[in-house]
Amino acid sequence: MQEIRKLWTYLKPYFGLVQLNILSNVLMAFFTVVSIPAIIPFLRVLFNLQERVTTKPELSFSASAILDYLNYSFSQVIDRYGSSRALVYACLGIIVIFLLKNLFRYLSLFFLAPVRNGVVFDLRRSLFSKLISLPLGFFTDERKGDMLTRMSSDISEVEFSIMSMLESFFREPIIIAGSILFMFYVSPSLTVFVFALILFTGFIIGGISRALKKKSLQAQNLLGTIMSIVEESLGGLRIIKAFNAEKFQEDRFNQENNQYRRLMNRILWRRDLASPLSEFLGIVVVAVLMWYGSRQVFNQTIGPETFIAFLFAFFNVINPAKAFSTAYYNLQKGRAALQRIEYILQTDNTIEEATHPHRINQFNRSVRYDQIFFRYHDQQPWVLDDVSFTLNKGKTIALVGSSGSGKSTLADLLPRFYDLNAGEIYLDDIPLKEYSIRDLRSLLGIVSQEAILFHDTIYNNIVFGQEGVTPDQVEQAARMANAHEFIMETEHGYQTVIGDRGTKLSGGQRQRITIARAFLSDPQILIFDEATSALDAESERLVQAAMETLLEDRTAIIIAHRLSTIQHVDEILVIKNGKIIERGNHQELSNQQGEYVKFMQLQAI
Repeated sequence: MQEIRKLWTYLKPYFGLVQLNILSNVLMAFFTVVSIPAIIPFLRVLFNLQERVTTKPELSFSASAILDYLNYSFSQVIDRYGSSRALVYACLGIIVIFLLKNLFRYLSLFFLAPVRNGVVFDLRRSLFSKLISLPLGFFTDERKGDMLTRMSSDISEVEFSIMSMLESFFREPIIIAGSILFMFYVSPSLTVFVFALILFTGFIIGGISRALKKKSLQAQNLLGTIMSIVEESLGGLRIIKAFNAEKFQEDRFNQENNQYRRLMNRILWRRDLASPLSEFLGIVVVAVLMWYGSRQVFNQTIGPETFIAFLFAFFNVINPAKAFSTAYYNLQKGRAALQRIEYILQTDNTIEEATHPHRINQFNRSVRYDQIFFRYHDQQPWVLDDVSFTLNKGKTIALVGSSGSGKSTLADLLPRFYDLNAGEIYLDDIPLKEYSIRDLRSLLGIVSQEAILFHDTIYNNIVFGQEGVTPDQVEQAARMANAHEFIMETEHGYQTVIGDRGTKLSGGQRQRITIARAFLSDPQILIFDEATSALDAESERLVQAAMETLLEDRTAIIIAHRLSTIQHVDEILVIKNGKIIERGNHQELSNQQGEYVKFMQLQAI
């Protein structure tokens, strides 16, 4: 029930529309119930069974008084205009009732549309906002495809739940209750059969539906796994083809897809059993009703027209009961989907903003790493183990080490992509945690090893996230990054759309776009993760020239992959197994015959 209460919290902003929807459903249910006794006058005239009522009864709010008054009014119509005209009036009355019923049916859907779309909008907005605010560490344990499923399929399930809850949970019980009250008024003994059926059917349907939430949750998790495989496959299509791994990836996909198919079969078999089973039980009772009711007609306990109206009322119970069981199933699926969405929304952001953060817009002195310890998960070995160094303003430090030594992690701690397990990082002698995160990151520029570009124009990829930028500034940044020339050779220049992740550009071109982005932001501290190893000689030369221009008179941390690019930096830190094992400039480290020299020998420097 916690998920249902949570669902109501999402409906609060639309409470006025929800009330109008409920009111429309209640009125629709009212006219649905009223339509049942409305056919009795028509049947009485048709079968010439209408009793003449000459004495005007007192009108009150009891059902019997209302029916007596209607009988009196109808008798007056027959006496004044004849049976043929009375039939016309009866038909017109039925038309008006059904017109009102369907009018309120449409109004209920009219008021529901902005509610369901609004809740979906709010959920998507909240979920996306939460996802991009969570720290990078959260995504090391989660799969992107599963996140996409939560954004799409799970939210759709919640939408269906809202429809079911507002439509069926308010309308159908009123129709069922009103029909049963009418049936009980007509014949209490006949109604006992219907009442027993509803209890029995409800017990069976409830037993079928109870397991649906658990199985629906399993199905949504499996769908998330399938979407993850699709996302990974599309992102790594080049590698899949290069290693002839199409069959391997297909088998992975088919295994999960087949498991999902089998699970969905079980879910749908269980769900679809509810409707035909309830209908079958209803037909059994109809047969009993027809036998038992016919005997009462023959015994003149009730009139034939009343018995026919009773059957109409009973059929009016069956469809709402089936709709209610379907709505209950949809609600169970929605609860499972909402549980998966709430898992994201309720995840704590471990990168917390200070209660009263320091504001900063100028880097003045130094960045100091003081006895840093860090690991991604408890019980794992330290990724960084007692690391200390100082980066003074205007200086450049290069990080050198084999893959997995902790270089990138060390750089990721500065913009607070992760927080430390122990130790402290100081910016101008104030701990990083005391600064506004937004202010801190506005001082930094990051050029990553993998060029991160978006399916947008070259212009928007350079401007990305920055406001108040002029086209001249963008062009100047592109020129400084040695990118302007190739940009102008593209089909639409700066307005050329570069495809998903920049696939329409070469590796060197993508890298220069990211450098142009860094030039435009004009960061006070630059984190540069080299990517030159994957470029051809000409692209490497252009990227290297752009990088050197970008680094001029700027405080920087370079994650080095080629030692030839860092021979003139102020200090080099050699990292191994999360520890700094050597430090100094290129000349000093070259004379130590240590780990740095081994890297030089490997790269023939």
